[in-house]
Amino acid sequence: MTQLQRWTAEQIPDQTKRVFVVTGANSGLGLATTRALAAKGGHVILAVRDEARGHRAAAEITAAHPDASLEVRRLDLADLASVRGFADRLHADHTHVDVLINNAGVMAPPRTLSRQGHELQFACNHLGHFALTGLLLDLLAAGSDPRVVTVSSINHRQGHIRFDDLTGERGYKPMGHYNQSKLANAVFGRELHLRLTDSRSPIRSVLAHPGYTATNLQMGTPTGLWRVLLGRIGNPLFAQRPADGALPQLYAATDPEVESGQFIGPGGLAELRGAPTRVQLAPVAADTETGRRLWELSERLTDVRFAFPAAV
Repeated sequence: MTQLQRWTAEQIPDQTKRVFVVTGANSGLGLATTRALAAKGGHVILAVRDEARGHRAAAEITAAHPDASLEVRRLDLADLASVRGFADRLHADHTHVDVLINNAGVMAPPRTLSRQGHELQFACNHLGHFALTGLLLDLLAAGSDPRVVTVSSINHRQGHIRFDDLTGERGYKPMGHYNQSKLANAVFGRELHLRLTDSRSPIRSVLAHPGYTATNLQMGTPTGLWRVLLGRIGNPLFAQRPADGALPQLYAATDPEVESGQFIGPGGLAELRGAPTRVQLAPVAADTETGRRLWELSERLTDVRFAFPAAV
């Protein structure tokens, strides 16, 4: 893998007048992404579950960048009613969105079901972002150089989508279901690219992953053993800073050379850290039948249909 000439956030082009939606923007990768985009003049909508934390994050960014253009809006990705409400309010207040960054996620909690009865990680990490993307597709189509950036993980390569037991009722493994959700992100991003291409839409679908980055994800929701292994041991020894981990998604969101369908990750050893580069999806993530099956299932579970324009 060739790292992209040590690409850094300083190389982000001017983003003045561009509108970004960043999910999970109040901490970790989302906060680092929002900070970098605001510093380059972008108008960033912080889509957060906890509005108080969102406002604190916005204040922190504004203290460093007084001209930052920021909005804080509530979005609970695990609740499809909240996703629809967020999309409705955004349509009322904005004529377009240039970039949607599907960044938020939860990792390895005890088995929990969402309000609609879906396993929490699959609900938040995949279904919520699937629904949000579909509901904002028209605003994205009205944007300039529009993009959807979906954040997956190197863990997608260990994932398996349990179509016959998505909720873990017959056997729940916290990290196994996290890996499932991250594989679903990867499958979705690629399938979205194919469908946008078929319809000749101007929207690009790009995937990214942060390698191993020290965030609240490892210390927040994981169960005991995983919290120790990932947060207290892994983070100090191996993890990179959120500002570095956010570079692949920032590159995917802003660089003029990025193409729809690409997967951007760190270029270092085992893709754990390093400057952004183009990396490979696991074969299962590029499987045509898996893509079709997950798409149709996601439509059914979210009751969201993507209004792709007719091909010219």
